[in-house]
Formats: sequence, C-alpha cells, structure tokens
Amino acid sequence: MSRFTPLNASAPVTLFHDGHCPFCRVEVEWLSRHHYQNRVKLVDIQSAEFNATHEGHEFDTMMGLLHVKDSQGNWYVGMEASRALYAVLGYRRLVWLSCLPGLRWGLNMGYRWFARRRVRLGQWWEKRASKPS
Repeated sequence: MSRFTPLNASAPVTLFHDGHCPFCRVEVEWLSRHHYQNRVKLVDIQSAEFNATHEGHEFDTMMGLLHVKDSQGNWYVGMEASRALYAVLGYRRLVWLSCLPGLRWGLNMGYRWFARRRVRLGQWWEKRASKPS
C-alpha cells in the first residue's frame, strides 16, 4: 500500500464515529454543515442499530480507531481514515502534505496518542467547557 493511498478514496465514504465522544460530535456537526456533506455518510457506532460484525469488524476495534469505508469497499483505519475523509472533502493538497515521510510519521504518532486518550481528554474538555467563566 502506497503512503498516498488515502488520496484514492472514492466518494461517498462512510465515516464510523463514536457518538459519545465530544470531539467526534464536534467533527460530525462540522461535517453535517460542510459544502460537500453529500460525500460523507455518518454512522454512529454507539447507536443501538449499529452492529460492527455486519461490517466485518469488532466493536472494540472500531472504538479504538477511526474507520472509513469508501464507495469501492476499501477500508481506511486510524490516521489513514482521516486522510481519506479529508481527501473526498476536497482537501487533497493537505492530505498529500500529510503523507510526506516526516510529517506522516509525526501525524500518525500524534493520532495514536490522541486515540488512546480521547475518552479521558473528552471528559476533561466537557468539564472545562461547562464551568462558568
């Protein structure tokens, strides 16, 4: 697989997100207002209707890393999912830059760090946001 593979993602893509995650909710809200929102189908993996095994994955795995499936059936996971999502939204130049060796490594590491801590960071962020000024 080429480091530029996410640039080949075919719209529409399906973004599998955690509807309980505060960061995910902000992103989903932004996506729902995006000019190219028709290029992204949003699926909340926390909804009662969702079954990860129907997608060929395990729920815990999908909770751990972002998952995107393009219209050709190709899966992108983790930072690759973010790259594929932003490529179909028209941010191809930024995605291309994020695929360059040094930057790619740094962004991949940053994504892994954030993904492991997103629940705890989200709880902290919500508490902080709810405090009166």
